Amino acid sequence: MAAIVEIENVKKVYDGGFEALKGVTLNIAEGEILALLGPNGAGKTTLISAVCGLAQPTSGRIRVGGHDVVSDFRAARNLVGLVPQEVNLEPFETVWRTVRFSRGLFGKAKDDKLIEKILRQLSLWDKKDTAIRALSGGMKRRVLIAKALSHEPRVLFLDEPTAGVDVELRRDMWEIVAGLKADGVTIILTTHYIEEAEAIADRIGVINKGQLLLVEDKDALMTRMGQKQLRIELQGRISDIPQELAEFNLQMAEGGEALIYTYDTRAERTGIAKLMAAMSAAGLVLRDLATSQNSLEDIFVGLVHEEEGAA
Repeated sequence: MAAIVEIENVKKVYDGGFEALKGVTLNIAEGEILALLGPNGAGKTTLISAVCGLAQPTSGRIRVGGHDVVSDFRAARNLVGLVPQEVNLEPFETVWRTVRFSRGLFGKAKDDKLIEKILRQLSLWDKKDTAIRALSGGMKRRVLIAKALSHEPRVLFLDEPTAGVDVELRRDMWEIVAGLKADGVTIILTTHYIEEAEAIADRIGVINKGQLLLVEDKDALMTRMGQKQLRIELQGRISDIPQELAEFNLQMAEGGEALIYTYDTRAERTGIAKLMAAMSAAGLVLRDLATSQNSLEDIFVGLVHEEEGAA
């Protein structure tokens, strides 16, 4: 699928010499959900600001829908919706007037049917005449999304959209994002909640200290870098791992009542059959077995620590 956002070797250097972005190159396909992960100060918000025209790159080039964000700013910006981290809304305005006004800011003709559709999609229709100050934090974030969608953008940036939102509302947000994707909207999501990226993203990007460490299909990333663990619960307790099992690098758990075997999902052989035979020969009796996969969080932490160690 063709790229709707093209970022080529973008650098951003602030006064004083701080490099917020160090040659970021990234293509984002139309209709995909890309989750951008990184610790505080990694460059996530700076990158979004550059694409949205809120910060001008020091060098490099960014295009949205083929329009350069610097030389053809208005056309590029019309294609982009931005939901910022900060909830900055006029407290005494109603939901309806707030969203309709945002559409007008982009020079779009009045379209009350579209505004109604957006509010219904975001479960805000029954709040349309409610003043912003009377809304909960989660509802205010929905209003931010409605504002960002009011001018019918093809690309939507969500900068920490569920920060401070409870778990139930966060899952509601995930459903909203899935619905937007179904409507053909391209979504770029920055988040500190790695479970969020794992739940809804098509691809994962990891950024740290202004550098893009990788961008990869989520499932392929977890398959390529993930490890599985086999948890072996024993019929009785052991005080030490038998010497015959040394080659398997087992870990003892629960005071000797279980063993943990870690293996690479990419390997041609897992070694499990050999381990089972060795355990039987060592006189260990199994009570139960269970496997678990490394989470995206494990992979993310490992990548960041690896990059910091190489610095």
